[in-house]
Amino acid sequence: QSQLVESGGGLVQPGGSLRLSCLVSGFTLDYYAIGWFRRAPGKALEGVLCIDSHDGSTYCADSLKGRFTVSRDKEKNTVYLQMNDLKPEDTAIYSCAIIPRYRIPPGNLGGTRQDDFDFWGQGTQVTVSS
Repeated sequence: QSQLVESGGGLVQPGGSLRLSCLVSGFTLDYYAIGWFRRAPGKALEGVLCIDSHDGSTYCADSLKGRFTVSRDKEKNTVYLQMNDLKPEDTAIYSCAIIPRYRIPPGNLGGTRQDDFDFWGQGTQVTVSS
């Protein structure tokens, strides 16, 4: 059965860190990239935060100012989102999604479109509060 399952969310104080996991089943990561997204309370889904691609390349949005990084463990079929220096405005439901590598603009991970991700996890809640 194909599925993406996020975990690792929770309550963290401002300035703290969390590592989210996206366990991928039913897909061979050699042929896909995994993107991370978030939806803050009362807001629309935000564009791609970070992407980990099949060839080891990664991308994170400039707006994150280096606080987030993405990586994968192929043996565990898991992609991680490391979030550091968390701020209250990072409070959101975080979701991972999968995109076939042929839909990724060549050399331009940041150019992927939300609509091109065709399988999503249920999300994990991250709350940043003192």
